[in-house]
Amino acid sequence: MTPPTLTAAAPARSATARTARVPGSKSITNRALLLAAVATGTSRLTAPSESADTLAFRAALTGLGAGVEQDGADWLVHGLGRAPSGPALLRCADAGTAARFLPVLAAAGHGEFRFEGSAQLTARPLRPLVSALTALGARVEPGPGGGLPLRIEASGLSGGELRLDSAISSQYLTGLLLSAPLMRAPLTVSVPRLVSRPYVEMTMALMRRFGAVVSAGPECTVRAGTGGYTATALRIEPDATAAAYLFAAAAATGGSVTVEGLGFDSPQGDLWFVEVLARAGAEVSVTERATTVTGTGRLTGGFEVDLRDLSDTFPALAVIAPLADGPVTVTGIGHARLKDSDRIAVVAENLRAGGVRVEEGADWITVHPGTFRPTTVATHRDHRIAMAFAVLALRAPGTTLDHPSCVDRTFPGFHRELHRLFGA
Repeated sequence: MTPPTLTAAAPARSATARTARVPGSKSITNRALLLAAVATGTSRLTAPSESADTLAFRAALTGLGAGVEQDGADWLVHGLGRAPSGPALLRCADAGTAARFLPVLAAAGHGEFRFEGSAQLTARPLRPLVSALTALGARVEPGPGGGLPLRIEASGLSGGELRLDSAISSQYLTGLLLSAPLMRAPLTVSVPRLVSRPYVEMTMALMRRFGAVVSAGPECTVRAGTGGYTATALRIEPDATAAAYLFAAAAATGGSVTVEGLGFDSPQGDLWFVEVLARAGAEVSVTERATTVTGTGRLTGGFEVDLRDLSDTFPALAVIAPLADGPVTVTGIGHARLKDSDRIAVVAENLRAGGVRVEEGADWITVHPGTFRPTTVATHRDHRIAMAFAVLALRAPGTTLDHPSCVDRTFPGFHRELHRLFGA
């Protein structure tokens, strides 16, 4: 099948803001789903993400015995009030959060649990999580590569003190924290290196919303044995990471886009990608209830930015960097090499294929100004790569994506929305 050609949007110095339709946050949805699944009572999740990843996560939770039913645009989650019981086979598809959150939940329960995933997910690392679960008393048999397929013989987790290196991903720590109230004793986790800290802060805020007692400092401590979680009602705000790609499109095209329901009180750290766009010359407004980014018709380069805590947004910046008037360097993103693809290498590969000068190192990338020649982008079936180069294609008509549908992982309908907002 021939990949579709992405059309161009003409830059405009003065633009009226258009309101974007952004799905609910995947990160909040999956965390809230897990908490609701083990809570006592029925929780209502309003406007959740209905992407491939969240639907896979929801299916896995129902496989553990939780009940989830649709009520209009809401999900009603009938909680177990306890940790799950096996046996169960959980298929995680491509969802990294399922592979990193749910094994801890299963290990906190009783019985045998097996986890499987796609080839892409099976290639992603799980060794830090396997080591942590073993230290807490679970019997874990990882696959040949140290990750999926995973087999767990569970008889509950002990809690106690644990040291966890989270330099690769914060999801290992999040998985442990979410299930800590189900352990036999309080859990204290020492974290010598942590990336994506805002995601951990989001996790703890949601845990408190569902009734847990959790504190943060040099260490993360969760008090167990307090009755677990209590059902609650929660409205899921728009996905800040998905919105970042629409905000980048506004900066690149001279357009203007507003995302309502995403304001300065958001627990999503990726919202602050808009500060980077402001540094690159865009006009940015963040209020209590909405965020607007307006392109000025000119992108400013000549700067370096550390996106250690916002690494899922770095492709959005890297692909519009050739349009700037100076080089842009992004640092602190070594862990992005272990995502759905090696994102540093894949971004560099595709920009070079379009004639843009790029330099890269273990945890950084520098993109120089240049004209991107239309080409077929090798997405490696990575949704962030596809979203990023779809944005650049607005300024490089004729560019195609080899697997445009991989955006369904987190933002079904992304291409339609991008062209509704910015298409010619």
